[in-house]
Amino acid sequence: MDNLKSNNNCRLENFIDLNDHKTRVQYLKGENIFKQGAFAPYVIYVVEGLVKVYLQTGLDKQINILIAKPGDFLAFSSIFGETVHTYSTQALTNAEICMIEKERLKQILIEHPEFAMEITSKNYRKEKHLLEIIKNLSYKQMRGKLASALIYLSADDFLKEDIFSYLCRQDLADFASISAESAIKFLKEFEKEGMVSLDGKDIAITDQVKLGNISKNG
Repeated sequence: MDNLKSNNNCRLENFIDLNDHKTRVQYLKGENIFKQGAFAPYVIYVVEGLVKVYLQTGLDKQINILIAKPGDFLAFSSIFGETVHTYSTQALTNAEICMIEKERLKQILIEHPEFAMEITSKNYRKEKHLLEIIKNLSYKQMRGKLASALIYLSADDFLKEDIFSYLCRQDLADFASISAESAIKFLKEFEKEGMVSLDGKDIAITDQVKLGNISKNG
């Protein structure tokens, strides 16, 4: 399975010509790609850029779930009969996506089992992340929630991306499901305790072990 995760030959571009696909669309940073509750006619594939995935929990409240990157699918559940989007997405950077017809993608998965296994593996990792979010909301104190969000955003998947430069403090707070004021307060505490280094919007993790303990213990 580790080989699948690192195998660039398993990208969708190897099975469908995205250059000739008529539903390839570019989005500017900050543009909404689709909204929670809207009709879901296609599976969305991220070609370039980063996409923020979030749940709208009120008129002005949201929980950031994850960041999708090139090679990731969105609205994948529509393949299995889901007719509406269960979350919202927004371009975190300038992004390019491709809308894939459900039946076409089904056929690709059937014809290419190795690619299907990679998608299954990715969805499993996303499921684990969603369970972690539920645990954070249910059991952790605010410091633990913020520590968990920082660990997720500084993971290997985002090492090549200057991820924090795209996130305001409200975005970070929405990943931790706390207020922006609390996020700012605890970030300063983490800096004083030697766990992070702050430079404007940039955040560097300086003590992964200590931050991990706060995340684990809540």
